[in-house]
This record gives sequence, structure tokens and C-alpha cells, in this order.
Amino acid sequence: MKGLDSVALILLIVGGINWLLVGLLQFDLVASIFGGQDALLARIVYILVGLSALYSLKFLSLINRDNARRTTH
Repeated sequence: MKGLDSVALILLIVGGINWLLVGLLQFDLVASIFGGQDALLARIVYILVGLSALYSLKFLSLINRDNARRTTH
């Protein structure tokens, strides 16, 4: 699982940086690297970033569990 967690984190960072560039500069790095937003490889990256975000929802329960432990001790 640690490997999958690392891959998800890396993809979320890539996605976050891409959205930062879109918001600040109207520049889609993923699209420019992989041949446009409609290019198959760009769509795969977008899908993987989205799946990583869904996968990472599991970390919320871990954070909440750790916070609950700290407040009870």
C-alpha cells in the first residue's frame, strides 16, 4: 500500500501544480506535454489524477482517527 500511497500523492501534486498553472497563467501543462486536452495520454493523466484524489479520501479517516486519539489521551 505504501507504494500506491506514494503514487497517489505524486499524481495529486502534479494535478495541483497543473491547476495552479491553469489558474494563474491559463496554461495547462499536462495538455501541452501530451498533445492537448483531448489527447489520449492527457486524458489518461487527468483520469489518474482524479482517481488518486478519490483514493486519497481514505487519508481523511486516518487523520480524524489520529486527532481523536490525541484528544482522548
